[in-house]
Amino acid sequence: MSLGVNSTYDVIVVGGGHNGMVAASYLAKSGKRVLLLEARGNLGGASISYQAFPEFPVHLSRYSYLVSLFPDQIKADLSLNFRTISRKVSSYTPVQQGDEHLGLLVERTPGAATADSFYKLTGSHTEFEKWRDFYGRLEGLAQFLAPTLLEPLRTEVDLKSNFADGALWREIFEQPIGVTVSQYFRDDIVRGVVLTDALVGTFSSVDDLQANICFLYHVIGNGTGEWRVPEGGMGALAKELSRVATNSGVEILLNRRVDAISGGTSGVEVSTSDGEGYFARNLVWAADDRSLARLLGTPERPRRDGSQMKINMLLKQLPELKSGFDPNLAFAGTFHIDESAIQLESAFQLAKAGVLPQVIPAEVYCHSLTDQSIVGETGLHTLTLFAFHTPAELFEENRELNTAKVTERIISGINTYLASPIEDALAYDSQGRACLEVKSPLDLEDELDLPRGNIFHGDLTMPFAQELPAGAWGSETEQANIFLGGASAIRGGGVSGIAGHNAAFAIINKG
Repeated sequence: MSLGVNSTYDVIVVGGGHNGMVAASYLAKSGKRVLLLEARGNLGGASISYQAFPEFPVHLSRYSYLVSLFPDQIKADLSLNFRTISRKVSSYTPVQQGDEHLGLLVERTPGAATADSFYKLTGSHTEFEKWRDFYGRLEGLAQFLAPTLLEPLRTEVDLKSNFADGALWREIFEQPIGVTVSQYFRDDIVRGVVLTDALVGTFSSVDDLQANICFLYHVIGNGTGEWRVPEGGMGALAKELSRVATNSGVEILLNRRVDAISGGTSGVEVSTSDGEGYFARNLVWAADDRSLARLLGTPERPRRDGSQMKINMLLKQLPELKSGFDPNLAFAGTFHIDESAIQLESAFQLAKAGVLPQVIPAEVYCHSLTDQSIVGETGLHTLTLFAFHTPAELFEENRELNTAKVTERIISGINTYLASPIEDALAYDSQGRACLEVKSPLDLEDELDLPRGNIFHGDLTMPFAQELPAGAWGSETEQANIFLGGASAIRGGGVSGIAGHNAAFAIINKG
């Protein structure tokens, strides 16, 4: 295939998700001629907003939904006009003890109400004191580690020797997070609330160090670990990144799926499904590494199944709770459903054995309580649910039936804690259809090319040099001019832009 001068670039970026746009923008701002190729007809990847229910002018964050890891440094570097909003509370966990309905409230900044809630649930102040100690120490770890994510990889020995709290390093990096949490906390509900951060998007036991890595990424984001609501929905981030990339000079082509890659030390030639060809000195692959391996004819790395069921809902009103707690507070943060430590581990072991759990742990978020702009004057509320331990394998046979079963079991779990069924609070369209949208891991694979529906593409990695040497950026591959710029990269995963940043700097620094 002959290539004209207009088809030759300094860098080609494949994948128009948030990481791809971050990488392209940094590279273009450094003076390079950049082409971004996106297989679908829109930018944003999983970070999009979508009018899921046509009769209602509400744009949900359809796939990814909260922001913690996206560094302020990237926002500043790229002059991004994008804001995230703190939630009123961190979490609320409804609890049934015999015939009594209680709840565990964790304020965004835990104070008297949180202390009282812990006392009513556990009967003492010990668990709250342990909570403050544990998360106070984690804050120090977050402040230490977060800046290193935008730097070349350092060794574990280097990082460990420069972190003052050696005991915490061992508890987070060297022993299973399930063991650590059981050493701090005695109450099963409290343990579960802590351990959810170790399992969001990760099909793992809490006795597996992979859960430690997931936990780490969820508590160090931006040096605070706070999970915030994107103002205007996730689509606002995609729109702003698109604006910055375009204004920086990035050439963007949509509906261009890459179907061949060739080349050598002088550069990389990329062919797309429409028969066009493009050449560049360097390639940033911001899509999943599975598809890159297939194109290059190299082995795919082993990966766990994606394990999350995502349910989007519109509500005409917030449901009342059996505990009597104010739903405007209960749903303002993370609303935990059947997420005690025992329930989490039980669901994992059943799913691992190929059995669909009867009780499925899940979390619910009502973004409209924090950001009313996404619902406007409709008077509606959004409700986003994220379920645990529902791996892709469980949907491969009887996909439709098992999706229905999981949905039914999740809704049953929610209703355990509600004064009236969630069905009574749902909005319905003119045809009487409930405003409820379900996405299984296989749906995520079909719609977003997420391998096995895994939102992290594969196993998350420790944020220091392991497979790659110290001084690398975590994006390098065996091909000297091909770089991973998406969730597949070391320190990739989540809505962070970190992998895109690091791929760009790996190229910029090599000249």
